[in-house]
Amino acid sequence: MISPGACIGILGGGQLGRMLILAGRPLGYRFHVFCPEEGSTAGRVADSFTCADYDDSAALERFAQSVDCITFEFENIPSDTLKTLNALKPIHPNARVLHVCQHRQREKDFLKAEAFPCARFEYAISPQSLVKAVEKIGFPCVIKTAAFGYDGKGQIKLDDPSAIADPETLWDSLNRPERVVIEEWIQHKGEFSVVCARQADGVLSTFPVAENVHIDHILHRSVAPANLAEDLVVEAERLARAIAERLDVVGLIAIEFFLSPDNKLIINEMAPRPHNSGHYTIDACHTSQFQQHIRAITGLPLGDTQIHSPCVMINLLGDLWAQGEPKWDVALNNPKVQLHLYDKGVARKGRKMGHFNLLNSDLKIATKEAEALFLKLKS
Repeated sequence: MISPGACIGILGGGQLGRMLILAGRPLGYRFHVFCPEEGSTAGRVADSFTCADYDDSAALERFAQSVDCITFEFENIPSDTLKTLNALKPIHPNARVLHVCQHRQREKDFLKAEAFPCARFEYAISPQSLVKAVEKIGFPCVIKTAAFGYDGKGQIKLDDPSAIADPETLWDSLNRPERVVIEEWIQHKGEFSVVCARQADGVLSTFPVAENVHIDHILHRSVAPANLAEDLVVEAERLARAIAERLDVVGLIAIEFFLSPDNKLIINEMAPRPHNSGHYTIDACHTSQFQQHIRAITGLPLGDTQIHSPCVMINLLGDLWAQGEPKWDVALNNPKVQLHLYDKGVARKGRKMGHFNLLNSDLKIATKEAEALFLKLKS
């Protein structure tokens, strides 16, 4: 066990790192953030902050010597960085987990090899091989760059053969990637997610399933507990636990699902860290996903994940700042709203700047109230 009072290193300086720190403070841990961005939101609340590139071996070594264990808050970390750090201090989740989850080809290969349900897929490494792969999958389908994709970036949906008539231009529109994955398009009935925690001794715990709504490929709303048949809830939790075990996760892993028209769960993506769809846990569960991650990587007993109030989470993107600072009193006039702003500085279109959670025993009412508040903030 890494006892309270120890220092936890975090790779990445975004809002997930910030919320990890805020959740770990009451447990007595200190934090050292490492990232290349000077004004990172996580760095502003950390005990120590190193602003350096991920290939700066001297800075990485100093960072490792100052902490007792290391975790990360986003996936796009070079493998060489983890190799350097892994020789110096324990990293949770381990380097293999990140290696699989940060690259769509490796992620899909893992799911297929382990017989987990996922969409049919092919790979392409050139415009010519892209045409052949699309022909195998058929239409509609979606092209996803294998690396550095999130919030819909690096994705293009193809509806019919005309979309592939000029493969060179299509490849250029993806910034000529090294490799892409072509997946069949799932005509789904809904999108769902499960956050699962696992300790080094194999103890597992899952949070209630969330039902998610995306706008322009970015998560807009999560509702928990999801309106999902009990057998599907059990299956979603089973799949999340099985993946955590197969990957030997220590920490959190979030699994995103589509629900097919014939009521089958299909795994879309995996994320080995706290997840946007798990933000409801901060106010609605006895233990948040962020504190659970800290407990799991330090060896403390896992907390109770039971939900004490149904919750609707709404993401707040930089678009809301187009007319100036939103009127936060409008949201907080509802006493059941908890507002979480990330102190990320410049508000850009599509940038996640915060979220709010609205608690209500009636989820239909909560959803209506949350969406109404969101519209007021936009106006």
